[in-house]
Amino acid sequence: MALSEIYISAFLLHLLGDYIIQNDWMATNKKKATWEGFFACLIHCVTYSIPFLFILDWTAVLLVFATHFIIDRWHLVDWFIAFKNGSGTIANFGFPKERPLFLTLWLYIIIDNIFHIFCNTFIVWYFQTH
Repeated sequence: MALSEIYISAFLLHLLGDYIIQNDWMATNKKKATWEGFFACLIHCVTYSIPFLFILDWTAVLLVFATHFIIDRWHLVDWFIAFKNGSGTIANFGFPKERPLFLTLWLYIIIDNIFHIFCNTFIVWYFQTH
């Protein structure tokens, strides 16, 4: 498979794992500071990562898993947005509280996807070129 096809496949697998496979329980609990939250994030990241075995070897898939877990579990996107906006809090996903909720959610979803796709693209590039 050509590298460009692997990139496209990785993008589609990201969409599959984050939007089709992930269920409501995973999505609503994965960031909670509880054992259930940890378990929900773990299950989400496992089910997210498994399809990547079709295009990557297991060591690359472990990195896909690890980066996805770190981003989702420890609110990296929220903290990035808060830092970028100078808010110092991840309340309202790091955006000012005056921001309309629909806009906050869409901006958060877009930035979250960029984080995951960037990580996956780097992993694909590294494992396909080294």
